[in-house]
Parts: sequence; structure tokens; C-alpha cells
Amino acid sequence: MVKISAADVKKLRDQTGAGMMDCKKALTEAEGDMEKAIEILRKKGQKMMAKRADREAKEGVVIAVNSANRNNGVVLRLSCETDFVAKNEDFVNLAKQIADLALKNLPNTTEELLALDFGGGLTVGDKVTEQIGVIGEKLEINGYQKIETAAGEGQVLPYIHMGYRAGVIVALNLEGPEYIEPGKNVAMQVAAMRPVAVDKDGVDQSIIDKEIEIGMEVARKEGKPEAMLERIATGKLNKFFKENTLLNQAYVKEGKMSVSDYLKSLNNNLTVTDFKHVELG
Repeated sequence: MVKISAADVKKLRDQTGAGMMDCKKALTEAEGDMEKAIEILRKKGQKMMAKRADREAKEGVVIAVNSANRNNGVVLRLSCETDFVAKNEDFVNLAKQIADLALKNLPNTTEELLALDFGGGLTVGDKVTEQIGVIGEKLEINGYQKIETAAGEGQVLPYIHMGYRAGVIVALNLEGPEYIEPGKNVAMQVAAMRPVAVDKDGVDQSIIDKEIEIGMEVARKEGKPEAMLERIATGKLNKFFKENTLLNQAYVKEGKMSVSDYLKSLNNNLTVTDFKHVELG
């Protein structure tokens, strides 16, 4: 039997994050071969992933980051099953590493993100699978979103809310350090008030149709004449736009003005061009 040194166990632990006993067992089974031991741990993760596929992963962390030049930003959720794992420093650091990779490469989809090279011969997807075996819970990357802008076309600002429970990136149309704090204030607004779009032009038609349908049904139950239902529903729709589109919402830090008014008070041309919001659950 090959003797497994403490140094080898530590090296495998440093590479994979697996527990000391798991590392020693894997090295023993691999007869001291480090690459084989890593593969053994990865297969353990695959087996664990299959066993826990039907589990709910509603805990985790949401990471929002932007590039040094503030032209690009990403937000993503690394989900797990329990709050205990979500608060683990290694788990949070893994999410940050994945977010940094996403920011560097700006993949278009979660699938493209999972295929990125994580290092050590692993893709991001491989690394997540490996950690399922290490942690013993279902893990998944979901909710990935990005915003890209070109130089001179604005800037992207991030905000992480309530201990990684939500993340937002907001794009402003103007660049400059004087707009960093306003951008973060607006990102906080998104996290707190959950708007569905920047303004009414960005609201999906299916949402509009549903709100009109609900408005008409409420008015009908109130006994309003059939001929007036659509007009009443349209009035309710305008209220919906005011409460659920970012620029029209009351600004949470100063309820007497809208978000649009707040931005215009800083620069008459300042506005939001896009935002992405990801939260746990």
C-alpha cells in the first residue's frame, strides 16, 4: 500500500476544498496519484448531484460586480440548500471567483458560463460538481445576467443587498465618478422595490395584457358598466406603471420625487438605460 503523506493530503485539500479524511481516502484509492484522486472526488460529486437532483436549492449567495472601467457588469446566483452552507466563506469565495470569470469573459448564457475554464483542468461546471461532493448539497449557478456598454456610452454600477441575498447592476447613460453614488442609490431602489422594467416602454406586453384583464375583472365585480371597463382598466394600468417601472417609482430616499426626478436633479440628461436584478428563492 502506498503511504499517503500529510503534505499530499493538504495539497489535494487546497486544490479541491474537500475534507481531510475525504482527501486521504481519495488518495489511498488512487494509490497516491493526485490526478486520479481529484477525479475520484469529482465522481463523488456527480453521484451526489444525481441523488440530490430533486432537492430545492433556495439558499445561496448573489454576487454583482462591474469591470474596472465600469463599462460592463454581471450578476449571478450560486444556490445551495441551506443557510449554513451559504454563510461559509469558501462558498462565498467560490461564487466571487465564478462572477469574476463571468465578468472577464461575458458569456451570453448560463450554459456558456458553465463551460468556461475555471483552471486546474476544470470548467466552471466541473468545479460546481466537484463542490457538490465536497459540501454534500445540491449546488447550481442560476440567474446569471450581464450588461455591456461601450466606452463613452455610460457606466454600470453594482449593488449587493442584505448579505448576498440579492444583487443588482444598473446602467446609466452618462459616465463619470460623480454618478457612481447615484447609480448605487438607484441599484438599491431596484433591490428594495423590484421594478419590472426601466419604464413603461420596457414592460412586456403579456404583463400589460394581464394587468388590463385583472383591472377589467375587478371593475366588473364592482358593478361598473361594461362599456367603461376598458377605460377603468387603463387607468389602473397607469397606476401599475407608476408603481412598477423604475423611473416612475417614488424614490425610496425621498418619497416626494420619482427616480427620474432624482436623476434629473443631478443632471437633466441623466437616466437609467438598463438594470438586472437577481435574488435568492
